Amino acid sequence: MENEKRIAENELFTFIDHDSIESERIIAPRYSYWRSVLRVFFRKKSNWVFIALFVLLIGCSFIIPIFAPYSPYENVTVPSTYHLSPAKAMSYFGGGGLKWILGSGGTGNSIFYGIWSSARTSLVLAVICAAINMTIGIIVGALWGYSKGVDQVMLVIYNIIANVPYILVVTVLMYVIGSGFGSFIFVFTLTGWLGIAYFFRTQVMIIRDREYSLASRCLGTPTLRIVSKNILPFLVSVIVTLLASELPSYISLEVFLSYIGAGLSANVNSLGRMIQEAQTAFLIYPWEFWPPVAIASAITIILYVLGQNLADASDPRTHM
Repeated sequence: MENEKRIAENELFTFIDHDSIESERIIAPRYSYWRSVLRVFFRKKSNWVFIALFVLLIGCSFIIPIFAPYSPYENVTVPSTYHLSPAKAMSYFGGGGLKWILGSGGTGNSIFYGIWSSARTSLVLAVICAAINMTIGIIVGALWGYSKGVDQVMLVIYNIIANVPYILVVTVLMYVIGSGFGSFIFVFTLTGWLGIAYFFRTQVMIIRDREYSLASRCLGTPTLRIVSKNILPFLVSVIVTLLASELPSYISLEVFLSYIGAGLSANVNSLGRMIQEAQTAFLIYPWEFWPPVAIASAITIILYVLGQNLADASDPRTHM
């Protein structure tokens, strides 16, 4: 009986050695924040459609001008090529290809080639201005919201500059400085970062006194390290949201300034300039006006929608 009982106990229980190192090991799946963000972002089927459209627009804007350089005055000495509808332009120039598929403009220029050359200029302008303003605005805004000394000084500067409408400042400076590409970037970034900095100041003030930031301050952590490690990572979704509205805004502003005659110079192709040149005849020659309007609108809408969806996906609350 004792042997049978001992055999039964051996079948029910197995003795193992205790390993202190193994007992401390925690088995859990590895977590990547950005992998989770991309998974949430691409889960939305509409984002694939907008990304495909955006890649198509980018490809046309940067590839077509390389293989098909645009010259707005190539047929300026041939008045019979002015304001040709798509059908007449294809017939006049022998058809074939895409060059005259949208007709010709007021100087016999190809509207199709002009749109993509102009879109490239507008996109480059928007990216450069957004990069400069966002970088300066985020850094200054983070320090502005965290340091009470900086807050007192910056509030005075902000109240002085913010009382002057931004569009008025930009328009006046464009008339004073000139209408070159570099001038546009300088004017857009001279005070454009201030509104971003003020927005981030408010966001930082909301989270600067949380427990982990107070603990870091008590341990003597430098201010720059607290801002860069404790505060800015928490505001990733806010940064993406703001970037989503900043990029299209510069394209819209360039179009508006060109529309009122304060845009880029005549030797720089842009969507705003094409719209401005066609505005007086858009009822008679609609093929000159609506294509650049459609491309400018498409770029603006696609950038905004993708940015908003990426901001939603980067919100930490969507990963809980």
